[in-house]
Amino acid sequence: MSILVAGGAGYIGSHMVARLVEQHQDVVVVDNLSTGHKKAIDPQAKFYEGDVRDHDFLNHVFESESIDAVVHFAAFSIVPESMEKPLKYFDNNTGGMITLLEAMHDHDVKKIVFSSTAATYGVPESIPIKETDSQEPINPYGESKLMMEKMMHWADVAYGIHFVALRYFNVAGAKPDGSIGEDHGPETHLVPIIMQVAQGKRDELSIFGDDYDTPDGTNVRDYVHVMDLADAHILALKYLNEGNDSRAFNLGSSTGFSNKQMLEAAREVTGKEIPAKLAPRRPGDPDSLVAASDNARTILGWKPQFDDVHEIIKTAWKWHSTHPNGYDDRK
Repeated sequence: MSILVAGGAGYIGSHMVARLVEQHQDVVVVDNLSTGHKKAIDPQAKFYEGDVRDHDFLNHVFESESIDAVVHFAAFSIVPESMEKPLKYFDNNTGGMITLLEAMHDHDVKKIVFSSTAATYGVPESIPIKETDSQEPINPYGESKLMMEKMMHWADVAYGIHFVALRYFNVAGAKPDGSIGEDHGPETHLVPIIMQVAQGKRDELSIFGDDYDTPDGTNVRDYVHVMDLADAHILALKYLNEGNDSRAFNLGSSTGFSNKQMLEAAREVTGKEIPAKLAPRRPGDPDSLVAASDNARTILGWKPQFDDVHEIIKTAWKWHSTHPNGYDDRK
C-alpha cells in the first residue's frame, strides 16, 4: 500500500516525502509544479504531474496505485497574495479539497492528514493558542484552510473519511544534510529572505511594521522545523491507522520569536551583517501567533528535535549556502 502526498514537490511536502522514503514507505507524489520543484522529490517516490482539481487526473492516479492514505500539502499559502487574489485561493485550496475528497470516496480511501494553519484562528483570543479557541480567519488563505477542515469533517460524517488537521505556524529550516530546502519564487517567508540578504542576493531585509502589540513592536511567530513537521505528519498517519477519531492538533515550539529576534539570531548564525529597514505593515498580519502544542506532544507523541531557532536557522543557512540559486542550476 502507498501513501499519496499531494503537493509533494513543495517545500514541506518534499521533506515529508524524504522522511517517508527513509522509513521504507511506498510514496506516490502528485504535484502540478506551479510552486514546487521536481528536483525536490526523492527519486524513490513515484511522481505524477497534475492538478488536484482535475478529477480525471486523480482518478487515474487512484486507479493506477494502491493508495492507503493521503497527506495533503497542495494549497497556496501566501497571506498577502490571498488578500489581493482571494478567488485564486478558494479555487485552488477549497476546490482542490473537494476533488480530492471525491476521489478518496470513489476509491474507498479513508484516511487523510491535512496541512492546516494557525491562520484559521485569525486574531488569537489568548496566547498560546489552543485547538479549542475560536477560528475566525482575517485573510482568505486562513478562510480557505478553515473551509477545507470543515469539508473533511462533513466527509467524515457522510463517508467515514477520518482526518487529522495539523495547524502549524511558521515553518523554517531544511533537511540537515542540505540536500533539499526552501525555494519559492518569489520568496515571501522571513527566514529564507533573511538568508538571501546574508548571501548578498537582496540589499536588505524589510521589517513590516514596528507598532504591533508585542514586546519590541514587530510580529511574533512560533517557528517549527520542517523535519519536525514531517515527523508529526507520520505520527498523525499512525494515529489514524490505530483507528482513532478525527481531530485537529496544533504544531509549534510553544515559544514566540519576534522578527527582530529572528534577525539577530540569523546574524549570529551566519556571521553576516544583514542590513534591515522598517517598512509599512502588511494587511492580514496578526500581532502574535504562538501555539499550545501539548496535545500533539501527549496524544501523538510528537517530540520536536529543533526547539532552538538558532539550530533551525543553521539548517536553512546550510541549504542556502550550498544551493545559492535553489533548485535552478542554470542561474
